[in-house]
Amino acid sequence: MPDIVLQEEPEKDRPLRDDIRLLGRILGDTVRSQEGEAVFDIVELIRQTSIRFHRDEDQGARRELEGILNSLSPKQTSRVVRAYSFFSHLSNIAEDQHHIRRTRAHALAGSAPRPGTMAHALGEARKAGVTPQQLQEFFATALVSPVLTAHPTEVQRKSILTVQMDLARLLSERERGPMTAEEEQVNLEGMQRAVLTLWQTAILRGSKLAVIDEVANGLSFYDYTFLRQMPRFYAALEDQLRAQDSSWSTTELPSFLRMGSWIGGDRDGNPFVTAPVLRDAMRMQSTRALTFYLEELHTLGAELSLHTRNVSVSEPLRQLADLSPDSSAHRKMEPYRLAISGIYARLATTLRQLDGRESARHAVGAAQPYATAAELRADLDILDRSLTVNGSAALAKGRLRHLRRAVDLFGFHLASVDLRQNSDVHERSVAELLAFANPDIRYSDLSEDERIELLLAELQTNRPLASSYADYSEETSSELAILRAAAESRARFGANAVVNCVISKTDGVSDILEVAVLLKEAGLLRPKDGALDLNISPLFETIGDLRNCAATMDRLLSLPAYRRFLDSRGGVQEVMLGYSDSNKDGGFLTSGWELYKAEIALVGVFAKHKVRLRLFHGRGGSVGRGGGPSYQAILAQPAGAVQGSIRITEQGEVIAGKYSNPEVGRRNLETLAAATLEATLLHPEAAAPCSAEYLATMEQLSGHAFAAYRGLVYETEGFETYFWQSTVIGEIANLNIGSRPASRKKSTSIEDLRAIPWVFSWAQCRLMLPGWYGFGSAVKAWLAANPDDGLARLQAMHRDWGFFRTLLSNMDMVLAKSNIAIASRYAELVVDPVLRETIFSRIRAEWQDSIDALLAITGQSALLDGNPLLARSIRNRFPYLDPLNHVQVELLKRHRSSDSGEQIARGIHLTINGIAAGLRNSG
Repeated sequence: MPDIVLQEEPEKDRPLRDDIRLLGRILGDTVRSQEGEAVFDIVELIRQTSIRFHRDEDQGARRELEGILNSLSPKQTSRVVRAYSFFSHLSNIAEDQHHIRRTRAHALAGSAPRPGTMAHALGEARKAGVTPQQLQEFFATALVSPVLTAHPTEVQRKSILTVQMDLARLLSERERGPMTAEEEQVNLEGMQRAVLTLWQTAILRGSKLAVIDEVANGLSFYDYTFLRQMPRFYAALEDQLRAQDSSWSTTELPSFLRMGSWIGGDRDGNPFVTAPVLRDAMRMQSTRALTFYLEELHTLGAELSLHTRNVSVSEPLRQLADLSPDSSAHRKMEPYRLAISGIYARLATTLRQLDGRESARHAVGAAQPYATAAELRADLDILDRSLTVNGSAALAKGRLRHLRRAVDLFGFHLASVDLRQNSDVHERSVAELLAFANPDIRYSDLSEDERIELLLAELQTNRPLASSYADYSEETSSELAILRAAAESRARFGANAVVNCVISKTDGVSDILEVAVLLKEAGLLRPKDGALDLNISPLFETIGDLRNCAATMDRLLSLPAYRRFLDSRGGVQEVMLGYSDSNKDGGFLTSGWELYKAEIALVGVFAKHKVRLRLFHGRGGSVGRGGGPSYQAILAQPAGAVQGSIRITEQGEVIAGKYSNPEVGRRNLETLAAATLEATLLHPEAAAPCSAEYLATMEQLSGHAFAAYRGLVYETEGFETYFWQSTVIGEIANLNIGSRPASRKKSTSIEDLRAIPWVFSWAQCRLMLPGWYGFGSAVKAWLAANPDDGLARLQAMHRDWGFFRTLLSNMDMVLAKSNIAIASRYAELVVDPVLRETIFSRIRAEWQDSIDALLAITGQSALLDGNPLLARSIRNRFPYLDPLNHVQVELLKRHRSSDSGEQIARGIHLTINGIAAGLRNSG
C-alpha cells in the first residue's frame, strides 16, 4: 500500500522498514490492479482518517470515519478488510525475517550469546561452577515438551500459511548476498506472484473444521519445523558441549526435548473427539513420521555411494547389506547403499502394515516390517558405527546423524497424544459402571472419603468392572472406547504414542482415582503388577482449585496404593495448572498470584513425599491466558518448580507464529530448553527466596484486584449483556475456526463460556480486559493503606522479584495493544445507554488507573519503554490494524439490524481474521 509512514528507526532496523515498505507497495499495486483505483483510494483514505482518530479520539475524525464506512457497499467493505488484513500478515512476515536477520548478525559479529540460547545457558552454567557430571545428570532426566493444541482462536488457513512461507523464503533470499539485476527481478516477480495469490485466495474456510482437519493442520508444522529442526538442535547442542569439554566427545544426549499434542485426544467439551478419531489421528501422525524417514533414507542412499575398493566396512554393516533384497548389479560393491535399500524395504513394509499406506517409491523387494522404532534406530546405528570406525566419520555427521535423532525423537508415533476429559464425565462413567456391577451403590451420593475407599478397593483387584452385557450410556461407552483405542495405539505405534491422561476441573483425590479405575478397564493399569501405563495428570483450573491443589496432592501421595502405581512411572507425578480458566475466574493479577502460590505449595508437598514434581503449564497465546515470553515466564517460576522438566501448551494462532518458519521455530524450541536448564540449575531465586514482606504485599494486592474483577464481571447487573453486545463473541461462535463449541453449555453465562473465546473477544475490541483489569484498583487501595512507603515497596518488588517483574512486563504489552478510543466505539453497540455508560466508564477509569500504576512502579515514561521491539512493531502495524476495528464495528451494527446478510457476516469474519493476525497473540 502507498505512502507507508514509518517512524525513524535505528540503522539496524532499516532493513525491516525497507521490507515492510516493499511488501506494502506490492500489496498496494495488487489492490490497484485487481480492484481498481477507486478501492485503492478508499483504503488509503480510511487509513489516514483512522490515524487522526487514533490521536486523542478526534471527534471530527470519528464522524468522518463513520461517514466513509457507512457509505461503503458490502463488496467494497470486503475489499477494504482484505487489504488491511493482508497488510498485517505481511508485516508479521517482515518482522519474523528481521528477527532472524538480527540473530544472524549477532552471531556473525561474534557477540556474547543472547539469553534464551543454549550457548548462553551453558556459559552461565560454566560460570556458576556446574560440572559436566551435573549437566549429564540434568539431561538424563530432563523433559521439555511443547504440546500443540487445537483451539478456536486459530484463524489461519493452511493455504494462506503456505504462501506466507514462500514470501518469507523470498525475503530471506534477498539477505543472503548481493543479487544480480536478473536475480533481483526474478525475486521481485516471485513476491508479486505470491501476494497476488494471497489476494485471490479465500482467507476464510468455507466449512467448519472437523477434528481430523485440525490434526492435518497440526501436522503441517512437522513439515515446516519439527522433523528437521529438532534433530539439528540436538546436533548443535552436542557440538557445543564437546567444544567446551572433551568428556562429552562420545556422549550422545538423551532426547529430552519432545513434542506433545492434544489434537485428537482432547475430549473436554468436544463431542467430536471419539475413539475412531483418535485412531485416525495416530495413523496420520505415524504416516507423517514414516514418510519422512523413507524420504531421508532415499536421499541418504544417493549420498553414500562408497565402494568396497575404497573403504572398509564393519561386520554388522556387511551382514546388514547381505540381508538386503536389493539384487542390482550396480550396487553389488556398494555396501552402504545395499544396507539402506534393505532398511528402506523394511520401513516401507512397516508403513503398509501400520498405516495402510504405500511408500512414494517402490522398495527394491519384499522385507519384514520393523516391530519397533528401536529396531530401525539399531540398523541406522550400524551405519553410523561402520562409517565412524572406517575413516568416514564426517559422512556420519550429516543426514544420517539427523535421521538417527529423528527416529529416536518421533518413533513410529511422531508425537505423544494426551487424553483429556472433564472430571464430571469421569465421575458419571464410574458411577454407571459401579451401579451396574452393584445396584446398591449410589456413587454420586457418597462422600469424598467413601468414594476414595471404594475406588481404592477397585484398584486392588484385577477383576474388570465393565460388563459386555451392560447397555451403558453413550457417554460411558465413548469413554471406555477411547481408552481402549489408546491402549491399541500404544501397542501399535509404541508406548510413547499415548503417555498422559489429563483431568480437567480436578477438585479432589477421587477425581484422580476415578481415572485410574477407568484405565484399569482398558488394561492401562494392572493391579497385580502394580503397573500404570499412563501419567494421570490432574488439572487445577479455578481459583478455588488452585488454592486446594496442594492439599489434594498431599492426600493422594499419602495413599500407599497410589504410590505403588506411581513408582511404576518412575516416581514422577505430573500436575497441570490452568491459566485460562483461573484468569476468567479471578482476573489477571489474582490468577498469576494463585498459580505462583500453588507452585510453591506443590513444591513443598512433593518434597515432603519425596516424589518428583513435573508441572504442565496450560498457557495460551494471550497474556490473559498465561501467554507472554516463554523464557522470562519459566525463569520467573518459584524455586524448585522447574525440576528439569516442564510441559507447556502451545495454542491458537501462536502455533503458526512460533513454528511455521523453521528458523523462528528452532529458536523458540531452544528458548524452552535453555530456560528449563537455567531454571533448574541456576535458578536466580534459589539462593535468595522471595521475602515474606513481598509475599504479604502481593497477597493484599491480589485481594484488592480479585474484588475489583469479580465486582465487575460477576457482580455487576447487566455485565453479561454488555459483554455479548459490545464484543464479537456471538459472531465468533459461528466462525469456522475450530471443532470445539465456544461454550460448555447452550447458554450466554460467562461461567459456561470457554476461557478462549472470552479472551479472544476482548482482544478483538481492543480492550484486552482479561490481561489487566483490577490492577489499577489494587495499587490504589495498597497506596491508600500505605501512603508513606507503599510505592517504594512496589518499585523494589519490580526490581528484585522476577515473578512481579514478569507480571508487569506482560501487562505492559497488553495495555500497549489496547486502545480505549477504539473500545469506545464497540461500547456504542450496547443498546441500553445507561448500561453502556455505567460499565464503560468503570472500564475506562480502571484502564487509566492501571496504566498510571504500571508507569509509576516501573519508572517508565510511556508504555513499552523497556520493550523497543514491540513498541516498534505497534508503531508500524497499528495504523493498518485500527481500520479493521472501525470496519468491524460498522459491520456489527448492520449485522445486528435488519440490514444483514451473507456478505455482512462474511465481512465480520474477515475482520476477525485480520485483527487476530495484527495482534498476533490475541487468543
